[in-house]
Amino acid sequence: MLSIALSLALSGQALAQEPVAAPLNPVFSPYTLGVPTELTSFEVDTSVEDGTAVADDDDDDAPASSVKSEKEAVKSGKATAQPAPGPKRVKKIIKTVPPKTFMKLHRYEAGISVGFVANDPFLNRYIIGGVFDYHATEIFAIEAQIGYAPVLGQGGCDDPDWKPLSCQLLTKNSVSPDISRLTAHGAIGLQFAPIYGKVAAGDSIIAFDIYGTVGLGITQTEDDLVALQADDEAPDGDAHRSASEVHPTTVMGGGARIAFSETVAVRAEVKSMTYIETVKATTLEMKNNLIVQANVSFFFPGMK
Repeated sequence: MLSIALSLALSGQALAQEPVAAPLNPVFSPYTLGVPTELTSFEVDTSVEDGTAVADDDDDDAPASSVKSEKEAVKSGKATAQPAPGPKRVKKIIKTVPPKTFMKLHRYEAGISVGFVANDPFLNRYIIGGVFDYHATEIFAIEAQIGYAPVLGQGGCDDPDWKPLSCQLLTKNSVSPDISRLTAHGAIGLQFAPIYGKVAAGDSIIAFDIYGTVGLGITQTEDDLVALQADDEAPDGDAHRSASEVHPTTVMGGGARIAFSETVAVRAEVKSMTYIETVKATTLEMKNNLIVQANVSFFFPGMK
């Protein structure tokens, strides 16, 4: 009996000293057979419609109750949701260019004009005329203009054409001003309209352009023999021989055109007419007439 007891005691001591192998699989339960086991970390990634639910536990020392509560939160879908970044919203400015409401391409423009000579200190000259253009492109046009300035008097202080300065020089200062009336003119030139724009007027859109002109023409003038104090001179005298002349003329100018519809437009323009005239058949003198005028124009055919 004593030997049996000693054998059991020795075998129990050997079993107590033999190490116990660790389990092959990690255990997630907080207790196994009443013995606490080490918990492994885990990560659950659950995608939802408006974000991503994530539960992490990297702390090996976290209590079992905390781990269990996190697992239950993940299973129930109540874990903290981190919204996934959405697409970046970028503001874009979309520029729209409305079509031109007024076109000149391959169209004709005809109109009437009224104006006056703005830089003549001695005479009032009022001009009526006409204009005719062919617009080869939206920018370039070939232009023809004519004008007529009627003679309203025969000279003297009562002449509607005379300005006060002319009467003062002749009657008070005994000075004979060189007065020549512009009576008619005509020119052919090139029109260049590089600037185009629109203006909103209530519910309507008004188109306009700014243009320049250059050309060649002729100007007819008539000397005032009363101002030259040559009205009593013989018909074959120097003043009479050069009283009425036609001069080659250079024309330069510019203006603005405002289109109120596809067919009707108005223009305001200024043009400089330069020529050389002969005074009393012996003296050459360069003259420049600055004409300010307004036109009403009609376009045809219709826009394409």
